[in-house]
Amino acid sequence: MAAPAAVLAAALLLVWPAFLNRYPILFSDTGAFLAQTVEPLMIWDKPWIYGPLLHLFHWRQTLWLPLLAQGLVVSHLLWLVQRVLRGGATPAAHLLLCASLAALTALPWVAALLMPDVFAPVVVLALFLIGFAPHAALSRGELGYLLALATLGIAAHLSHIPLALALVVLTLLVARRLAPVLWAALPLGLALLLLVGTNAAGHGKASLSPYGATFLLARLIADGPAARTIAAACPQRGWYLCAWAGRLPDDSDVFLWEPDSPVNRDAQGRPRFLGGVLLAPEAQQIVAETLRREPFGVAAAALRNAAVQLFKAEVGDTLSRQALGSSVRPRLVQGFPPAEVAAHDGSAQVEGRLPALAAPLLWPQGPALVLGAGALLLAWRRLASGKGTLPEAERRLRLGFVLMLLVGVAANAMATGALSKPHHRYQARVAWLMPLGAMALLLPRLDTRATLQN
Repeated sequence: MAAPAAVLAAALLLVWPAFLNRYPILFSDTGAFLAQTVEPLMIWDKPWIYGPLLHLFHWRQTLWLPLLAQGLVVSHLLWLVQRVLRGGATPAAHLLLCASLAALTALPWVAALLMPDVFAPVVVLALFLIGFAPHAALSRGELGYLLALATLGIAAHLSHIPLALALVVLTLLVARRLAPVLWAALPLGLALLLLVGTNAAGHGKASLSPYGATFLLARLIADGPAARTIAAACPQRGWYLCAWAGRLPDDSDVFLWEPDSPVNRDAQGRPRFLGGVLLAPEAQQIVAETLRREPFGVAAAALRNAAVQLFKAEVGDTLSRQALGSSVRPRLVQGFPPAEVAAHDGSAQVEGRLPALAAPLLWPQGPALVLGAGALLLAWRRLASGKGTLPEAERRLRLGFVLMLLVGVAANAMATGALSKPHHRYQARVAWLMPLGAMALLLPRLDTRATLQN
């Protein structure tokens, strides 16, 4: 029973900011995910995945249970990673690793946030285990669990699709065998089918993202190419956005969400209900025209945004009362007991005290990221050179681990920064993988027989 107890204890360590807050940490979008089952309602801009997963655990009673589930998922994955890398896992080493991550990195702030952000690192670790773990290291039940977890994780957020695709390509380049690539690609294929199926059922459109063109348009307008396309093509093309030619917002968040933006209010000042949905067909045309007119400009802007995103990895933009917004409480009032609403209202985040409480505790994250990134790059160089006394199979395993983490961090920056907008929250969710990699590689190797005993 020592192993399950260690995994459970580590799970609590990995969500400790929720205890500081006296409630799970929430974001404005958490309200939309709750609405997916509390209403129930298909939200136009979000996959119908994370909301049902929340409901699987909260059952309209308490959000503490989904929080614990997130902590357990991450803790168990870290246990499996140790077992694969070290030939075994021990309760003491697991608690030491998780306590270090909890104290030095953004992981606990990601795990304590009820958002699909937690699935980005889950996808990276799960695909590493699926694609690189030796046959004897995982049972059939564990492999099936990882396949299901990776599938749900990829489908939970659209940015996880390019992230997973990059990891599958990396698996092909490193493993150089068909079987690991097929295993790693399986969750991606299943996730695509899941998204198409849920969108067909809920929106009547068999598409990965029925209205995703609106988000791409917002990014291209903010970067400039789409704004230039509109200015050049209007008024001849007769687009709705021609009314704003030359004066479109240069911030994608303002364009998408502000009540007075062109998406949400027309040129006569009338509100547009589900403006993002209404704009999607036109957005497809403008995006296609922009890619035809300025392919290199679009690519250059995407690379700039990805580079900016790579170095934005703080957790502060998820902690404030402003970040919480006003959409969560009505869902709690609508579907949860009064005691849960009262617990929400009494949290430090709702009272506006969480940023000040968190500030003295966040300073180790910067040095840990720098040291972790440096150590991981050095490990990559050493493992790729073939130096050392490691057997070839173990060298390839560790090289695959290091590269999966580095590519996962880089691909996440490209997927979020280039396709959405650089935000600290997007990169904080995966940046902690670099200190994890450095710590995991430092743990001593165990007798390989322990693999089957743990």
